[in-house]
Amino acid sequence: MSDLSAGEKRRLEKLFGMGSGYVLNFSDRTFGEFFEDIARLDIDQEKYHEQGSSKAKRLRTFWRIDSNHLVGKVTEAMIQYGWEEKCLCGSDDPNLKDDCWKIAQRLKSDTPVAELDALSAINDEKDFEVVAQHVKDAIEKNQPEAALDRLHIFTVKFVRTLCEQHGIEVTREKALHSVFGEYVKKLKEEGHLEAQMTERILKSSISVFEAFNHVRNDKSLAHDNPILNYEEALLIFNHVAATIRFIKNLEVQIAPPPPAKKSVSWDDIEF
Repeated sequence: MSDLSAGEKRRLEKLFGMGSGYVLNFSDRTFGEFFEDIARLDIDQEKYHEQGSSKAKRLRTFWRIDSNHLVGKVTEAMIQYGWEEKCLCGSDDPNLKDDCWKIAQRLKSDTPVAELDALSAINDEKDFEVVAQHVKDAIEKNQPEAALDRLHIFTVKFVRTLCEQHGIEVTREKALHSVFGEYVKKLKEEGHLEAQMTERILKSSISVFEAFNHVRNDKSLAHDNPILNYEEALLIFNHVAATIRFIKNLEVQIAPPPPAKKSVSWDDIEF
């Protein structure tokens, strides 16, 4: 549940014109489409009708029962929409929009996975992008235990892609930890790891990823399993995300700069 204060709610309600049950210029249809597009969430679910079925009442229930990060994400998008559509209210209060924007940013910054933005696809493969979005959706809804199988798929795709970029042979038969071990070995051989401690941390992740295979098979929704508890799932998410963030930053340093464009003079052109 979000921790919006009573004062913050009043500011948002004023900006969105919620006094009569409406929200901005949304119809019931466009209100539902907005939540589907921004949050992959069905705002028409019964749980959002606890206080009533009007758009304002459903939005208030959403504020109450969903996570800070998700509420912040939707609020930010709603302010942007209202600004573009010129339907924000409270024109008598010159600070209202900025105050509400700050509220959205505060909420959005509160996520159970500190390195959530690292969990994004590193190529344009559609399956990679889809699984990355599913992983982010689960975290935004504060349900890490429900997405451990997709996090495993994401990590496998991420590591295999890196190996291919470094000329490491990848086959479907190689398990995640085995492929990652070859990648870490390659980093060491090519001199990309400065501190011995960094090497040890990455090598420890090999055994972590080996254990991740067990979690995926026996403690996730990949099969008909009793899923792992929330706190342990959150620990796994944070460890994997932190490792991926470090590797992404390292790869940016490793990647050679694009070749400079050669200037062409008229003397070089054949006529």
